[in-house]
Amino acid sequence: MASTLCGGMTVSLLPAHGSLGFQLKATSKQAAAVRWSALDRSGFLSGAQLSGFICSQGAATQHGRPHKRTLNTVVAALRLAPPPLHDMEERKRISEEYGFTQIGEPVPDDLTLKKVMDTLPQEVFKIDDIKAWKSVAVSVSAYSLGLYLIAKAPWYLLPLAWAWTGTAVAGFFVIGHDCAHKSFSKNKLVEDIAGTLAFLPLIYPYEPWRFKHERHHSKTNMLGKDTAWHPVRREEYETSKALGAALTLGYGPMRPWMSIVHWLGWHFDLRKFRPSERNRVKISLACVYASMVIGWPLIIFKTVITGWIKFWLMPWLGYHFWMSTSTMIHHTAPHIPFRASSEWNAAQAQLGGTVHCDYPRWVEFLCHDLNVHIPHHISQKIPSYNLRLAHDSLRKNWGKYLNEAKWNWRLMKTIMTKCHIYDKERNYVAFDDGAPKESKVIGFLRRVMPNLS
Repeated sequence: MASTLCGGMTVSLLPAHGSLGFQLKATSKQAAAVRWSALDRSGFLSGAQLSGFICSQGAATQHGRPHKRTLNTVVAALRLAPPPLHDMEERKRISEEYGFTQIGEPVPDDLTLKKVMDTLPQEVFKIDDIKAWKSVAVSVSAYSLGLYLIAKAPWYLLPLAWAWTGTAVAGFFVIGHDCAHKSFSKNKLVEDIAGTLAFLPLIYPYEPWRFKHERHHSKTNMLGKDTAWHPVRREEYETSKALGAALTLGYGPMRPWMSIVHWLGWHFDLRKFRPSERNRVKISLACVYASMVIGWPLIIFKTVITGWIKFWLMPWLGYHFWMSTSTMIHHTAPHIPFRASSEWNAAQAQLGGTVHCDYPRWVEFLCHDLNVHIPHHISQKIPSYNLRLAHDSLRKNWGKYLNEAKWNWRLMKTIMTKCHIYDKERNYVAFDDGAPKESKVIGFLRRVMPNLS
């Protein structure tokens, strides 16, 4: 296997009688990176900085990875050049490696978001009250059925009932999401009321979320500005061992539920909102607190604390699984960059930096096509029930630029074990990249998560 490194350096990894032989050539003292294999600790080795020409043959291995002595003598601070996405064969290779079905070509610098939007048929922007309230009926019916299943299911079938009910609750989020983007109803008061009510089963304050979410769309994948998922800054990670450990857990095994931290940290602090926003924020917070003060005691009174866990907490955790998973897949992959505001390009971020991911059809039905995400980033005025039509149009006109996947374990594993710390040249590096030894937490994920696509 051969790779081209930053600064013109090259590397080949050659199998030799059960060991690996390294052949490295550097044209400068610049640091570079060497790939060990697609299944290793993040794809990269660490060791002493390259200078001039280094060649080491027959390096010892242990459990399929370099022996510690190899790490200390071969390479350090090694950095691969960003994948050449202009090359079709390379895009196919990394599509398979990352768990994608297609990785798009780079979006040209001169392509504008307006030009993309102008190719969409006007019917995708049409608000249809019947379709909107049909989605409400679907979510209410599915949620009611879920609560019935929880009440009647024997203990060994409860996980299935929770999975259904949590997914149905995610449908309420999508309804509120449409309301926040003013794509649910032509009556804005109706939208605000419907959005607030849809968010109540989630204990989510509607207006605070709306204000923060608008910034996600205006600054998608903008470094330090996007309010959704973003890479960890190295200086943040190294602030303290406790914070580093918390971030490792949060961006590793707990990532499918990290939206809980986002929910708690972003939406309940009035100081995080502009003075002009605070009155509406207070109304939303009052609704949420009233729902908790009235609803939770009633559930506990009728079913005791175990009933609160069965009927509310477990479905709520199921909702956050879909919330976290969808959010991280929509904009997170090793080849999708975060850029500083001075380098940011709207079309590149929204068209080329957003991912379409197919889920099982029952999930897409209950979540009102939340997964059809690229057209939503082209225009937030597209109602959820028109997203598929809009995506078909994007495929027809801009298909070569689209990033698409079908949900699979390899995709999840790539994000949870590789996409951690921001790196300008590689976009992301793993928490233990360049560390003397592998992270126990991330290493555990690498070993136990399936690599199935």
